[in-house]
Amino acid sequence: MSRFTFNMPDIGEGIAEAEIVEWNVGVGDHVEEDQEIVAMMTDKATVAMESPVTGTIVEVAGEVGDMVAIGSMLVVVEIEGGGAEDAVEAAEPSVTVEQTLAPVPETPEPAPTAVVEPKPEPAPARVSTTAKVLASPAVRQRAKDIGIDLAEVKPADGNRVRHADLDAFLSYNAGSGFSAASVKRDDEELKVIGLRKRIAQNMAASKRNIPHFSYVEEVDVTDMEVMRADLNAHRGSKPKLTMMPLLITAICKLIPQFPMINARFDDEANIVTRHGAVHLGMATQTDGGLMVPVIRDAQALNIWQLAREIGRLAEAARDGSATSQELSGSTLTLTSLGPLGGVATTPVINRPEVAIIGPNRIIERPMFVSDGNGGERIEKRKLMNISISCDHRVVDGYDAASFIQEFKKLVETPVLLLAD
Repeated sequence: MSRFTFNMPDIGEGIAEAEIVEWNVGVGDHVEEDQEIVAMMTDKATVAMESPVTGTIVEVAGEVGDMVAIGSMLVVVEIEGGGAEDAVEAAEPSVTVEQTLAPVPETPEPAPTAVVEPKPEPAPARVSTTAKVLASPAVRQRAKDIGIDLAEVKPADGNRVRHADLDAFLSYNAGSGFSAASVKRDDEELKVIGLRKRIAQNMAASKRNIPHFSYVEEVDVTDMEVMRADLNAHRGSKPKLTMMPLLITAICKLIPQFPMINARFDDEANIVTRHGAVHLGMATQTDGGLMVPVIRDAQALNIWQLAREIGRLAEAARDGSATSQELSGSTLTLTSLGPLGGVATTPVINRPEVAIIGPNRIIERPMFVSDGNGGERIEKRKLMNISISCDHRVVDGYDAASFIQEFKKLVETPVLLLAD
């Protein structure tokens, strides 16, 4: 019997360490050669590590969430027959990239300490100060759980309070807050690992390093929604249009006038790069957390091509098939919560970009509009707030406001979006 130490291999791209996100084996387990033993997360991808030998696991590097440096021990395997040196020479570490992840900031920052706040306790039951009430222990416990003072419950028969009396009291006082809103649950501690840890690092670094400011404007999208419905009605085999391709088209048309919006800031080298191409990041919610697939050269795509690419990238992000290239290199990000968008948002910039744009929920409201005869009439219109957050070191408030006002003009006159 001899032991083989499988060290964390160099997986390229200048990676110095990786995080343990899932163990497929434990101490004492038998493993076969090429069997997947652990999933490791780098800055850009989740990598499946495979055992280079057959044997029994006798030691592992750490727990889920721990970092393992390149070249340090990952697992120790006890193997049968042959010397450890022979095993080392024969074994070639194998890795498989399973899914790609959103990029982390260029300058890694330590992850903020995860704090799990205790959940609020239910309000204590009211304590009766009146004479003792006759009731069984079960009735007393039920009244205590709900928060009812038994002295307030009038028995229907005799002087003993029964469950039926509680039911009648609750029915009569249904609007008085006696029904428990929920049941108490145990506190739960969750270790911040994997993609959630990367998101925490990115958000903390962005807020710590970038002086954000936000600007919000109301936009009338009634005419654009009519145009979108007409386009969808005659789309044939083309993908169905959402609002996103039209908003992206408006953004791309304005970038030549406002190049400071489509930029990245290297704050260590003190260099701002204003990009000619619009590589648009599209914030996408997945089961694992927020990811940002990138629409390459969005300015070169028409609305139908944009619709198809939005659908493809969103699906790839959600099923884990997006590549590292598809999840990095954005120059400007668009984030939308769709019908959950709220009245206004103040989105966090995707560092090292200098701006992020967030359309909000569409609502219908009565508005004064021209009647065509010099007067006004009230009409139901579809309105949406558009938010933008900018890096104040690079983008002035006047520039952000001017960009959004020009954006408003395009969206409110949607025929301009399709004009050359």
